[in-house]
Amino acid sequence: MRIQNPFRVGLIGTLGVGVGLLLITSITSLATVLTYIGAALFLSLGLDPLVSWLEKRKLPRWSAILIVVVVVLAAVAALILTIIPLVSEQVGLFVKTLPDILTNLSDKAWIDALNQQLGGWVDVNALLDQAATWLKNPANITNLAGGALAVGVSIVNGFFGALIVIILTLYFTAALHSIKEFTYKLVPATKRDKFIELSGQITDGVGRYVIGQITLGLVNGVLTFILLSIIGGRAPIVFAFIAFVFSLIPLVGTLTGSAVIVLSQLLLADGTVALIAVIYYLIYMQVEAYVISPRIMNKAVSVPGSIVVIAAIAGGSLLGILGALVAIPVAASIIIIVKQVVLPRQQEL
Repeated sequence: MRIQNPFRVGLIGTLGVGVGLLLITSITSLATVLTYIGAALFLSLGLDPLVSWLEKRKLPRWSAILIVVVVVLAAVAALILTIIPLVSEQVGLFVKTLPDILTNLSDKAWIDALNQQLGGWVDVNALLDQAATWLKNPANITNLAGGALAVGVSIVNGFFGALIVIILTLYFTAALHSIKEFTYKLVPATKRDKFIELSGQITDGVGRYVIGQITLGLVNGVLTFILLSIIGGRAPIVFAFIAFVFSLIPLVGTLTGSAVIVLSQLLLADGTVALIAVIYYLIYMQVEAYVISPRIMNKAVSVPGSIVVIAAIAGGSLLGILGALVAIPVAASIIIIVKQVVLPRQQEL
């Protein structure tokens, strides 16, 4: 290839590279905003089946959207007004009684058994006494307060992030029909019918997945609240909310949430409560896997088990918990596209 003006070619190439770097930097800087938008769009697809269900009951679309929005806002407000005071109370009580908890731990039989297992190499009682002494020092508490302040700032940022996602979700839910129609018009008329069919399958599958996952979380949360209330566990509402949130995470969410709740009850309550909780969660996880989940998710996305594991790990690595939540319906969408677009084209060649 003969180059007539090397300077012009170099300049254009440099500008092209600069524009590419600018786009990459912009996307990286806007990663948080894009994550909020993706989460809101994901949740709005989950609320859309509820709007459609109300429309089938002869309600106008505006009234169906209004009902869904009011219900969501009421649920969020009730959750905030219930959880925040209890969390503040329990955190304050836990910080206040933590030295006594560590001191009392040394009186438990399992500590003696652990000492025997370690064969005298590590004195667990001495370690717990040192931790209790360290926590009773006001200077150390001041250092902890600085770390707690940083944690508090992160919690506030997370709260405002969640608020932004909720607001965007409500806007997207109200405008989802218009967004779909505008997107359809961007597709060439010759391919529009197939695109509408595929996008309908994808959005319906994602919506059912969101509703199914939220339902599983509600079941786990309600049952956890009932269990802790019956056996005398600490802060049942707080740990019911923890069970609900962790249940939204595919694959390992229920197991991780159960471990957190059991360990917390072991520290805050006693060994009997923790043992009952362990037995309950072992039974519940089997019932959820083989009875509850298949019945709730039977109309949601269908993805092979190996793809579920790979998608969840990849999504979690890229976007954390949100990525793990979105990864499975995204994988299902890719499978639908491959089955109905890619494979038929390969057969025609």
